[in-house]
Amino acid sequence: MPYLILVSLLWAFSFGLTKGITAGLDGTLVAAIRLGLALLAFLPFLRLRGLSVRTGFTLAGIGAVQFGCMYLAYNESFRFLPAYQVALFSVTTPILVTLFADAFDRTLRPRALLAALLAVVGTAVIVFQPGSAPASLHGFILVQIANITFALGQVLYRRLRSRLNSQPDHEIFALLYAGALVVTAGVALSQGNFQSAPSPQQWRVLIYLGLVASGLGFFLLNLGATRVSAGTLAVMNNAKIPLAVACSLLFFGEHADPVRLILSLLLLGGSVWLADTSTAPRTSAAPSR
Repeated sequence: MPYLILVSLLWAFSFGLTKGITAGLDGTLVAAIRLGLALLAFLPFLRLRGLSVRTGFTLAGIGAVQFGCMYLAYNESFRFLPAYQVALFSVTTPILVTLFADAFDRTLRPRALLAALLAVVGTAVIVFQPGSAPASLHGFILVQIANITFALGQVLYRRLRSRLNSQPDHEIFALLYAGALVVTAGVALSQGNFQSAPSPQQWRVLIYLGLVASGLGFFLLNLGATRVSAGTLAVMNNAKIPLAVACSLLFFGEHADPVRLILSLLLLGGSVWLADTSTAPRTSAAPSR
């Protein structure tokens, strides 16, 4: 749980820091730069000893899906939807995490699913506004693709990691970023528009996004995923949204309805409690290192 709380706080700050900074840059280029920097950060820790070729390619494949495909769809959705609608339609991620986990386990955990639904409601309290129907069906579909790939990657890593207890997470995580970079760089080189090069300010933000928000953030998310129940993992996927609003109020001078913020936090807290007390089995944590 501490890892998931930390990454939620980390991403909450990123909303305010990155607002509008990367506007005008090609989305595929932004994705490739972020994942390339994340790969560079974890490459020195990569250890392939005792890791089969099949497992290595599986980890790269998970990264290609969870980070690569997610970023491509997520960035592209901003061409069709305003930012608040992208946030609104990302709240299905907890339900998807729960459904994927139950599908792989060939079971149905109603309590975990209820917790995920409560997390969606709690988050929608913050992001929903009257008349917030999708401006484009295309954009809505892109956000759902991003949600599906991000949720699927978390569940797949959680399951694979349970079979690799002898291998520390930081020694294999570069493989996920390598797989993601292959996907995003391939699309960027084949379809990207590089007419607008990043400015010095944009480069500073991209470095932060790549090394901290993406590099450290995704690592902490997947590490935390191996230490909590599937239900808790699901609901914590939405923790960043009310936290982002709180950070915007406290640090970036933005405005939001405090009543809706408090209600959202209460509902999210209830969903975490419900998920954490469900019957969903926990994945054994890796030994302390």
